[in-house]
Amino acid sequence: MKIGTQSKVYLSSETEEPKYTLVRQRDKLVKESSRVMWVEWNEDSTFKDKYDLPDIGRSLLMSPFSDFYTWLTTPITEIVEQREDYIKFKTENSYYELSKK
Repeated sequence: MKIGTQSKVYLSSETEEPKYTLVRQRDKLVKESSRVMWVEWNEDSTFKDKYDLPDIGRSLLMSPFSDFYTWLTTPITEIVEQREDYIKFKTENSYYELSKK
């Protein structure tokens, strides 16, 4: 480092406090993240699009949004219950509850 220069520190928004809690019903597995997005897939299982809201056929992706994401579900097959800060849904292989703190 040169004298008189400062090294840069990059802060990621992933340092935010968790705002979402996901619970898998069968084993009570708990995952938390600061942000979530809903992902749609092509027929060949490649990425198609991302959304802010859940829907049938979309998967839940929990931040950070990189190769080191917290959790990714299989696509939703049924939305059992949905409110502004809560959703209970069934995927191809599990039941989940996602709540916003």
